[in-house]
Amino acid sequence: MRLFWRQGYAATSIAELTAAMGINPPSLYGAFGDKERLFLEAVERYQRSADAAAEQILAEAPTARAAIENLLRSVAEQFTCPDQPSGCMVVTAVMNCPDAEGHLKEVMARIRAASAGRILNRIRDAIATGELPADTDADALGAFFDTVLQGMTIQARDGASRASLCAIAACAMRAWPDRRAASAKPTEDRP
Repeated sequence: MRLFWRQGYAATSIAELTAAMGINPPSLYGAFGDKERLFLEAVERYQRSADAAAEQILAEAPTARAAIENLLRSVAEQFTCPDQPSGCMVVTAVMNCPDAEGHLKEVMARIRAASAGRILNRIRDAIATGELPADTDADALGAFFDTVLQGMTIQARDGASRASLCAIAACAMRAWPDRRAASAKPTEDRP
């Protein structure tokens, strides 16, 4: 998993995989069938952990704003953890795959869409409960924060520090709609 995470699918060779796992190629093929199946199992393992952490953060926060902010801060920490490759495996692992592996890109896109869906659902809940204004564009706001998360991955891969990613998170949170401002109606000028 860490090898695919660090190097990506296309750049990781069977020789590197078997060396990292301490097995020979026939054992790899016997256990997983091929490199692609091993990759998909590695992604599944990665995603189980990432999904559990994100779901817990989004569910436990008292407000949607706190949930999104906690998620951004958490990924800033995770993406810069010195004990693992930087960034998010699901965002980066197939970026440079040739078109022949296009179906892997589709798999990863579905996983990213599910993650974005969790953010969107938390925002929709906030609209339904009145935490956010009724006219909030949930789709756009959800896509914005998902884009920030994916951008933080690229920044982390390029060597951004935890402090830098936290600063990005703080800037992103300034885009959170203010319920009071949205509910205040402008007064009309009277002649």
